[in-house]
Amino acid sequence: MVGNNTAYNTNAPKSVGPWRSTNKLVKIMNDSFYDLPCPVNLNAWWSFGSMLGLCLVIQLLSGLLLSAHYTAHEDMAFDSVVHIMRNVEKGWMLRNIHANGSSMFFICIYAHIARGLYYGSYLDKTVWYFGVHLFLLTMAEAFLGYTLPWGQMSYWGATVITNMLSVIPVVGESMLRYVWGGWTVCNATLKRFYTLHFLLPFVMVAVVFLHLFFLHEKGSNNPLGIESGTMCVPFHPFYTIKDLFGYVCFSFFFMYLVCVDPELLGNHLNYWPANPMKTPIHVQPEWYFMFAYAILRSIPHKAGGVYVMFLSIVVLYLIPTLHTGKYRSLCFYPLNQVVFWVLVGSFISLTWIGARPVREPYIILGQCLSVIYFSSLLLNPLSLWVWDKLLEYPKFCVSRPVDLKWFKFLAYFKLLKLVNRENSAREWANKCSKM
Repeated sequence: MVGNNTAYNTNAPKSVGPWRSTNKLVKIMNDSFYDLPCPVNLNAWWSFGSMLGLCLVIQLLSGLLLSAHYTAHEDMAFDSVVHIMRNVEKGWMLRNIHANGSSMFFICIYAHIARGLYYGSYLDKTVWYFGVHLFLLTMAEAFLGYTLPWGQMSYWGATVITNMLSVIPVVGESMLRYVWGGWTVCNATLKRFYTLHFLLPFVMVAVVFLHLFFLHEKGSNNPLGIESGTMCVPFHPFYTIKDLFGYVCFSFFFMYLVCVDPELLGNHLNYWPANPMKTPIHVQPEWYFMFAYAILRSIPHKAGGVYVMFLSIVVLYLIPTLHTGKYRSLCFYPLNQVVFWVLVGSFISLTWIGARPVREPYIILGQCLSVIYFSSLLLNPLSLWVWDKLLEYPKFCVSRPVDLKWFKFLAYFKLLKLVNRENSAREWANKCSKM
């Protein structure tokens, strides 16, 4: 009886789990990172997401420290940057970290987007849309930051890009004057851009949390694009080790840019103070905007060029609705893998064309590559549908091994069906099934 009474004793000590699972605040972080169930077959391309988080932290901290020495005034902005580089303790490194950190940010972003396109991550629509929001916010933040040194290219880049607002019907001109704070890019413009550049990262952090919240709600995609609920491992230690290795590789390249060749991805004209009376021969943005700039200048009509340039970016919102395949990942679509790499090649080539002078043969090359860029995006759903149709064959032949004979049988079967010879196709299928 004593034993039975102790079995129901409510004062008996209870078994407790790990502290990270019992503390309510820590449990949120634990479920999001430490014990987060992840598919067992994630590859190195998934490390770029965590690298983006590292980039965001680097940019936030370095930008906060730089803001303590920067002066947002058209007469002192350029000199304040020179002061940071020459007089502030380790100011040269701080400025190089922030300037090249934006380049590393976009390298990771483009790799992250490419991975999403290849493996079909865009089918998690909410996660994808928040990711595209973040991409647009990052582009806006990078443009605002590019104007702050108030060098020659900063000034004229701000002039050219803000002038795009004038193509908006009815309200374009008034919006342009409001953004400028005058009749041209001036001190008021610089102050407004600095304020927005300081505040926008906090909006980005909020969107990042929403992006991660919806990602962890459903779980990560995987290279095969299949359900992985029964094939998961905890994030730590399996993927923390992979991410740490990614951080090391990231740091090697990043520190090379910061300490050895800080101007590798920059523009030497930005070492000249802004001069409104002297326009550079070739006004161009930073390298990560070059693909859009090449598309813009490949169209001779101003409004048409601006619209097509914005379409080349916001087309990412349409990607989930353009998926027509039965499978998620391009691992099962060899034809679409070719289309994907054509898209990547056109993107890289447009980036190179954007840095070339506006003359032949670069003009016609830019126009051709712009057509290839949009064609590869539009051909993707068609090639998905074609490949799925190509692989449709009689159910009784499902067990046939995939070899050269199988492809020969499939080609003849499809050809006979194409010319409306249904009976002949069925006879051919029956004959091959007995072989």
